[in-house]
Amino acid sequence: MSNSKQDALIRSFRQLLKEERCGSQGQIVTQLKKQGFTNISQSKISRMLSRQGAVRARNARHELVYCLPPELGKMDSNIAVKDLIEEIDHNNAVIVIKTSPGAAQMIARLLDSIGRSEGILGCVAGDDTILAAPSRVEDIESIMDKVIDLFQ
Repeated sequence: MSNSKQDALIRSFRQLLKEERCGSQGQIVTQLKKQGFTNISQSKISRMLSRQGAVRARNARHELVYCLPPELGKMDSNIAVKDLIEEIDHNNAVIVIKTSPGAAQMIARLLDSIGRSEGILGCVAGDDTILAAPSRVEDIESIMDKVIDLFQ
């Protein structure tokens, strides 16, 4: 996909998230296809949701939908979540993620939304640092690899 087509796709995708009306990845695929983006798959939408920092939350009608967290709205819309990550490391007990100033809470919310299915028990975030507790410390290496993959 050319850069201009990719940029248009990201703009349309972000607009759908701002409208807070898509409760499933399949609904996002359908809406984007209606807009003329034919090469869209659910796996691509899943990656885009992760890269954009999208979370599932209740909208004003109390429906569970995909949306951008409020913190992301305060940031430059051209910045991908991966660009906010500065460093990821662990000490065999906890994973530490260093972020750009002000980005930690939004990224921690994203990690909490994927949480236990990826092996993360929970996160604590400051301004630019996240402590992510693994569900099992024995699995910390593979969990850290999943976190790194999420932000690439």
